[in-house]
Amino acid sequence: MGKIDRLFRKEIEDIPVYIPGKPIEEVERMLGLKHIIKVASNENPLGPSPKAVLAMKKALKGVNRYPDAASWYLKAKLSTTLKTEIERIICGNGSDEIIILTLKAFAGKGDEVIIAKPTFLIYQVAAGIVGADIKFVPLTKDLKYDLKAMKRAITDKTKIIFIANPDNPAGTYVTKRELEEFFDGLPEDIIVYLDEAYYELASDFCSDYPNGLDYLDRPNLIVARSFSKIYGLAGLRVGYGVTSARIVRYLDKYRDPFNVNILAQVAATAALDDKEFVKKTLKTVKEGKQFLYDELGKMGLEYVKTATNFMMIDVKRDSVKVFEKLICKGVIVRDMKAWGYDTFIRVSVGTREENKIFIDTLKKVLSK
Repeated sequence: MGKIDRLFRKEIEDIPVYIPGKPIEEVERMLGLKHIIKVASNENPLGPSPKAVLAMKKALKGVNRYPDAASWYLKAKLSTTLKTEIERIICGNGSDEIIILTLKAFAGKGDEVIIAKPTFLIYQVAAGIVGADIKFVPLTKDLKYDLKAMKRAITDKTKIIFIANPDNPAGTYVTKRELEEFFDGLPEDIIVYLDEAYYELASDFCSDYPNGLDYLDRPNLIVARSFSKIYGLAGLRVGYGVTSARIVRYLDKYRDPFNVNILAQVAATAALDDKEFVKKTLKTVKEGKQFLYDELGKMGLEYVKTATNFMMIDVKRDSVKVFEKLICKGVIVRDMKAWGYDTFIRVSVGTREENKIFIDTLKKVLSK
């Protein structure tokens, strides 16, 4: 303790630290295990898009150069794919960066940000860093967003409302009807941030799941998506937001130069053409989810039906202890204690082999 303490912002002390899922390499080093499966971070179990890998190999010789600061070719491809104007698109270092840019641009000390509780932790972390006041609105009993309650929570200080659709970690989603009722009569001087990181999965699995891009006539809407999930590019950190051209120009003032690296840009651009990989991923996740539902049902365990590639499971005991026992046997999951669910774990859908290993290992852990 000393004079240096006055340099630190006191409000930062209370901000929770985001703790990611443990990498396979770290578990190998810590526990000396050789055969490990990771079903913790909602990653694509099939690896990256083959077209993305090929594009990166071709681009490797150019990594001595700075990337295109505007991500123009990626935005042009997205513009064609999404059938929207290129001026409406902003690319980020993962879709997480779009969250951070939005808060930097539109919220500050004394402003209010409305967030569900629990939900994706980065909303809370980033809102706390800019000094905004956070209003938490609990999920419903069936772990869904309560959009009516979020709407009632609005005051004249509200600047941003975050909606994760589908939600992480619950895996539940807001229907088209629910979203449209929420938009009806909503003030236009509030940013609505619609996080669709799992869009490709949810739109395939759920007939009443809304496409956020259909509502871009609203001048205050930001729709964000990711290449981390369906395209298997989580390690490259690349995502994008679609909104009004005016908001894009404003967010660009806060965006770091060269925020999306060369390999990420070319990989994401190529991945958008990899229809076969997307189709194979959706089939793998759909079949894997059904296998897990069936096996968990046989075990008498309750779980949350999901619109995504992960699910929450009630193991009916301390989730941290279950997590620790599973990881010691080479199976990495997430315990949900940090989200307030003391008896739940979250597991990602893996390959057929990984799903079977997870179930077999969970049975052994719970039997003891």
